[in-house]
Amino acid sequence: MGTWKKAPQTLVDTFTASLPDDPRVERRQMFGYPCAFTGGQMFTGLHEDRMIVRLDEAGRAELLLREGAQVFSPMPGRVMREYVVFPPQTTVEERRAWLVRSLDYAASLPAKVGKGKKAAAG
Repeated sequence: MGTWKKAPQTLVDTFTASLPDDPRVERRQMFGYPCAFTGGQMFTGLHEDRMIVRLDEAGRAELLLREGAQVFSPMPGRVMREYVVFPPQTTVEERRAWLVRSLDYAASLPAKVGKGKKAAAG
């Protein structure tokens, strides 16, 4: 397996401009790429030269109808079924609308608790 390519700065800028202005958004890096989470659940991020979005089944079906959209696979054979790669021609405004849907979907999922130290048994 080769090394992953760095995300182009123009895509990083598009990602930043597309994020909803919402206090639930937590920005973090994952595998060296900018991503956004809510309640510990990732809802969008970058991977190489692609921007991905996590959607419910209906949202995925709708976005996958767009030319250039595809189910996200970070590597061959490793499909992340809830994530779709945005079509390259999608505008910032369109992405922002999809990210609002994605944020709402991820916020509806059970919160993930961080991997901190476990409480001592007493």
